[in-house]
Amino acid sequence: MDHSPLRSALADVVAIPVTPFDADGGVEETTYRALLRRLLDGGVRAVTPNGNTGEFYALTPEERRRVAELTVDEAGDRAAVLVGVGHDVPTAVAGARHAREIGAEMVMVHQPVHPYVSQDGWVDYHREIAEAVPELGVVPYIRNPLLSGATIGRLGELCPNVVGVKYAVPDAARFAAVARDAGLDRFVWVAGLAELYAPSYWAVGATGFTSGLVNVAPSVSLGMLQALRAADYQGAMKIWEQIRPFEDLRAADQAANNVTVVKEALAALGLCRRDVRPPIGQLPETERADVAALVGGWGI
Repeated sequence: MDHSPLRSALADVVAIPVTPFDADGGVEETTYRALLRRLLDGGVRAVTPNGNTGEFYALTPEERRRVAELTVDEAGDRAAVLVGVGHDVPTAVAGARHAREIGAEMVMVHQPVHPYVSQDGWVDYHREIAEAVPELGVVPYIRNPLLSGATIGRLGELCPNVVGVKYAVPDAARFAAVARDAGLDRFVWVAGLAELYAPSYWAVGATGFTSGLVNVAPSVSLGMLQALRAADYQGAMKIWEQIRPFEDLRAADQAANNVTVVKEALAALGLCRRDVRPPIGQLPETERADVAALVGGWGI
């Protein structure tokens, strides 16, 4: 099977759309479609519905399926869709098969949330999902710093449709070693910690990066991608400096406000409500003003 179109789609800005909620707490479908169109019109060519910025763990199974359906329908042939799946193996397999049925090209497998994860067990978990949907590209989401490159490489040997890796361990040296031990060219390496880590990860092997900020300012994220592709690290770092205060707000308190700050920025722009679901919380009024000021300075 030719995986080159999937690999090309991952070597880009992989947007993680927010999931907007209405006044009653349900998914606001019309707003979600509008936010997706804004991303697509802004030049985004890869999206991951049901990612962490989309509050995957706070959505019901029915909501996750509906968000995936809306995304595939809205994206059409304008963008590749990587549907986020996870939880226990049967639930993840069901989500992956649903993604296949609705026409998604890939699935992104959330990091296992089990408190006890062995190297062999990690392979078995992803292998069951990948083998259930051999027609789809599969992208593991890695947040475990103990996972070895050899383990990732073994999964790739067993499952040809594992085409990429979303690596989200905040250690560029560790990433460089893991990517080379697993196979730098075997997988597309996506910097899973977004724009602040993209330049350092790009320098040692990443060719794409995920983004929640792209919901707010697509041109900013795509500008960094353009700079990195041109090996213009000075230009990339100029953008890095611009967005650092915003991303620092998201990263505070062990990323407690990762989603909250993005939704607050969208609310300041009048694009969606600021509502989030527990265990995420809303920002206090003082910090809301800080977010609005930052976004206002970007001239969106």
